[in-house]
Amino acid sequence: MMLIGLPNERACSRLGILAPRRLGGAVWRNRSKRRVRELFRRHKPVFGLDLVVLPRRDFLDVPFASLVDDYRHTLHRHVRIHRPS
Repeated sequence: MMLIGLPNERACSRLGILAPRRLGGAVWRNRSKRRVRELFRRHKPVFGLDLVVLPRRDFLDVPFASLVDDYRHTLHRHVRIHRPS
């Protein structure tokens, strides 16, 4: 998955999911969006961050535990780079 994030002026974080038709049918898109929402729900950033997630084609083939590790690592790296002052 591709993860893009920018700090916002709010106290809470927001999530946007891009799942275009070219990546698969409605079942694939809905299932991948549910997985992304669950990742976000379990591991929200502490401060306000706008996240946009673009799942890849093999997103549903990867075990959820691997997705969690990848998401947390990427989010931690991004938060460390863009920590508000």
